[in-house]
Amino acid sequence: MRRQLFTLALMLMAIGATAQENELSLDAQLRTRGEYNNGAGTPRGEGQLPKDFINERARLSLDYQRDNLEMKASVQHTGLWGQDGMNTANGRVTMNEAWAKMKFGNGYFVQIGRQQLAYDDDRILGTLDWNVNGNWHDALKMGYERNGHKVHFILGYNQAAANPGDFYSGPMGYRDLSAVWYHYQSQKAPFAISFLGLNLGRKDAENGDGKKNYMQTLGTDITYKPSDFNIHGAFYYQTGKDATGTKHSAWMASAKVGYTIDPVWGVNVGYDYLSGNDGEGDKVKAFDALYGTHHKFYGFMDFFPGKLSQGLQDIQAGVTAKASPKVSALLNYHYFLTAEKVGDLDKGLGHEVDLQLTVTPMKNVTLMAGYSFMLGTETMDVVKGGNHNSWQDWAWVQLNINPRIFFTKW
Repeated sequence: MRRQLFTLALMLMAIGATAQENELSLDAQLRTRGEYNNGAGTPRGEGQLPKDFINERARLSLDYQRDNLEMKASVQHTGLWGQDGMNTANGRVTMNEAWAKMKFGNGYFVQIGRQQLAYDDDRILGTLDWNVNGNWHDALKMGYERNGHKVHFILGYNQAAANPGDFYSGPMGYRDLSAVWYHYQSQKAPFAISFLGLNLGRKDAENGDGKKNYMQTLGTDITYKPSDFNIHGAFYYQTGKDATGTKHSAWMASAKVGYTIDPVWGVNVGYDYLSGNDGEGDKVKAFDALYGTHHKFYGFMDFFPGKLSQGLQDIQAGVTAKASPKVSALLNYHYFLTAEKVGDLDKGLGHEVDLQLTVTPMKNVTLMAGYSFMLGTETMDVVKGGNHNSWQDWAWVQLNINPRIFFTKW
């Protein structure tokens, strides 16, 4: 991998040899996280033993820039300690990013290749950086960014093999993606608004290889930050058809208010609603959260949203503390409910508490630790499995080392 990166660096330097302003940088990341999982992700059943493991990401990112061109290649190796044998030939090296961005002046650009798609608060399209692998898409992005206005057009197309007659059913989960995003940031007030239209084409799971079903997600994201407040709201509606060809009609809404009390303390409250199937009519009414960074919104234990046919409600409150520029902490509380009743059971799914501590002991080094627990209900057992009478908790420690190891300008 070092030889490949060195060769790429020489190529990029040669490309920019005649330009006026060239920059070349090499960034490294080693992120190691140890976890004690006693019910995170999937609630554990009675008598089920906890799991403890260490996952790791090693990433090298090479970036070249000049006035009208930028290229980036990011290679990563991910996995668990001990997952592969000492002398195994199985590699887990993947390309996290590999793209080129061409700028045409007056704010216009084209970006093509494997890239991260992160928009607004990562609700629908996000990087999912908490996951050891992260999210990426192979896509073409065209856009305009100037004077507080941003417009992006995105086209993605996937195929699992180059053989005639094959129809995509691979790991990305969609055959084609098209989207338009508009964002406006006021230059005179702390106000921003975005609109997203996303069209997703997926293989028809019921009617064979030659047919696709399209689902549309339409919505807006609004942020207002007057003085010490941070007010955020979002709304999305889904229509079209799901992967089985069933008509889709679902929606979600969120609202969150944060307040900075002083340089140390901050508080926030919020509410999320994702619609669910109510058993009436012939439409799917469960909202599909698609490719968002769900860890950021629905509790650190990552129970939700997943594929919840009953929908989800999340009542949340949090406290943040910044003891110094190098030490901060947060405490979050979530009360989860389904949007629709599950039989004769109560809607309540349970209470989750998340605690996280972040320390920066030196430049480019961050140490984080967290502890979470869930007090579930009988409804939680039906929706997500496990046994709510068994204690569900999760603890982790993460070391992130992310230096820039090389930079030159010529």
